[in-house]
Amino acid sequence: MANACETRTPRLLPPLRSVPLDGRGPEDVVVDAAGRVLTGVEDGRILRLDPFGAGGGTGGCAGGPAAEVIARTGGRPLGLEPLPDGGVLVCDAQRGLLRVDPSDGSVQTVADTVEGAPLRFCSNVTAAADGTLYFSVSSRRYPLEHWLGDIIEHSGTGQLIRLRPGGAPEVVLNGLQFANGVALAADESFVTVAETGSRRLTRLWLTGPRAGERDVLADGLPGYPDNMSRGPGGLFWVALAGPRSTALERLQRAHPALRNAAWRLARHLRPRPAPVAGVLAVDAAGRVVHSLRRRTPHYRMVTSVFEHDGRLILGSLHESALAVCESPPAPRG
Repeated sequence: MANACETRTPRLLPPLRSVPLDGRGPEDVVVDAAGRVLTGVEDGRILRLDPFGAGGGTGGCAGGPAAEVIARTGGRPLGLEPLPDGGVLVCDAQRGLLRVDPSDGSVQTVADTVEGAPLRFCSNVTAAADGTLYFSVSSRRYPLEHWLGDIIEHSGTGQLIRLRPGGAPEVVLNGLQFANGVALAADESFVTVAETGSRRLTRLWLTGPRAGERDVLADGLPGYPDNMSRGPGGLFWVALAGPRSTALERLQRAHPALRNAAWRLARHLRPRPAPVAGVLAVDAAGRVVHSLRRRTPHYRMVTSVFEHDGRLILGSLHESALAVCESPPAPRG
């Protein structure tokens, strides 16, 4: 296991270009086989667009590329996963795990219960080559709109779920601290899930002598990991929803009554996300290859990052835009 804090000194994230959307909260961003970006917004729409073409302002300006609505989930879409047959898996925080057909906008339920309990706060999903799905449940105590309560109270009710073809959803990891992004190794030897509340990436081995074992891929991250994607060369790109807070860490170790009181106060005050954009790239051994951050008053709370064609595409639960920047060069040494 690598300690991320000691592995790579943070560098400046390249300048961001804002790509405005007609909708708030593009929490996850992915790219389909045709090179188009897919994202979901808070009113339930799944959008498809080309952010690399003409248009797109900076600093939150209007005039971005037109986005096509390919489906409406009727809930709150979060994590997305394009499938080889053209379908798209959607983690819906209200409805469970869904499958969208962009050709006709139809929406089918893949899973809405797990081991007899309703599937709520489904967060992120990835698909293996054999059709097995791995997806996260961030919290079984708090809904999406009160996600901060889970982080503050440190409730540890997150899960990683496996769904084999023709089977039923089964819990493979339990007790996770706000389970979030999910990604498979390039050789599918393990799956890793981001534990936002503990600033770490937890790994479940799928093949080899350690199959079924759980360990930590990377710990001590410089911020709170959100969605993940696997980029070129097998790197795991990890969005950092916010920088590390030592005050929050002290609070997480405090008496439960104090944590409950802090959550009630935060729920009333609704603190604004820090004006920082941050992302990491971690290799399959847990080493941080890129640690990038930038002060960005116009783009806060980066919840997803996807590398495509020499660019990084960012999403945010907070903003009404995507952001695009150049991918960093490979580090020397």
